[in-house]
Amino acid sequence: MWPDLRLIALFRIKHPIVLAPMAGAMDCELAAEVANAGGLGSLPCGMLTPDKIRDEVDRFRAHTQAPINLNFFSHAAPVPNNAREARWRERLAPYYRELGVDPAAQAPQTNRAPFDSNALRAVLEIKPEVVSFQYGLPDETLLAPLRHAGIPIVGCATTVAEARWLEARGVAAIVAQGVEAGGHRGMFLDSNIAGQVGTFALVPQIVDAVKAPVIAAGAIADARGIAAAFALGAAGVQIGTAYLRCPESKIAAPYRAALASVTDETTVLTNVISGRPARGIVNRLMRELGPMSHDVPEFPLAAGALAPLRAKAEAAGSGDFSPLWSGQAASLGREMPARELTAKLAADAQAILQRMAT
Repeated sequence: MWPDLRLIALFRIKHPIVLAPMAGAMDCELAAEVANAGGLGSLPCGMLTPDKIRDEVDRFRAHTQAPINLNFFSHAAPVPNNAREARWRERLAPYYRELGVDPAAQAPQTNRAPFDSNALRAVLEIKPEVVSFQYGLPDETLLAPLRHAGIPIVGCATTVAEARWLEARGVAAIVAQGVEAGGHRGMFLDSNIAGQVGTFALVPQIVDAVKAPVIAAGAIADARGIAAAFALGAAGVQIGTAYLRCPESKIAAPYRAALASVTDETTVLTNVISGRPARGIVNRLMRELGPMSHDVPEFPLAAGALAPLRAKAEAAGSGDFSPLWSGQAASLGREMPARELTAKLAADAQAILQRMAT
């Protein structure tokens, strides 16, 4: 038995293990395998059109009737800044020349869009068991229909202040994302990356500050981390990086190779990939331009100018310009199918918790 059953009841799942929604690194296949093992399968929708969301959910339903979490971005649309974007192109120009990319070519449009009325219509048609948001929450006019439909809303907090803000707006559960977590920071009330808190300092403080169940996220990659999160008051965990080595993930070969050799010192926080701080494995771009740069355009505009460099490098077997998102506990991960990994994490964590209780 799990020591806290609130998330199990809220999400209608067997194990309080949530697959982190990792946009660009996974699709419905990974989500379905986690769901089939009793966890909550998450589908990252921030880079998908409404029609593609419907298609992915249909594919998920073909594999399982288990609950699904649809995850969306809720960032503010970036304000174009021609001078800043020109500086960014200038910083990238040497790489364009080296890889034979036309530096004057128009940067492709990024496909990272905040939740809007079109996405809302798709969600109300699909009727998922859970909807979650990154980077705050959308306007209440977009949230109210979800509440009316009885769909639990989950938000992500990186500080106690953000957790209180989310609870005041009626979320059903809160992901407490520590600074160790891979990928983009969910921060939205404060842009000070230096003030970000570690998972196992953040979780108990958020647990004490809110009544909603808390989902611990960041540097949780094995059963010991899951048990520790419960000991600190979490009602569940969200795991991402540990699932990237599963065969169902959709990461490129250079990314998979980097994860296989990652260490505790391999990752840093960087903004040079997308314009928003995120934790990833150090690559050439981060070493030579960053990891943090004031020349980078706002999220998600920076990714457009990098796209042709990434494509060229990946085709040559290199991750020099790719987002190699990874948490600090990546070396604890293992290569195994996602369903098997989920079952093992659950069984091993329950065994540890049972020993702790006796």
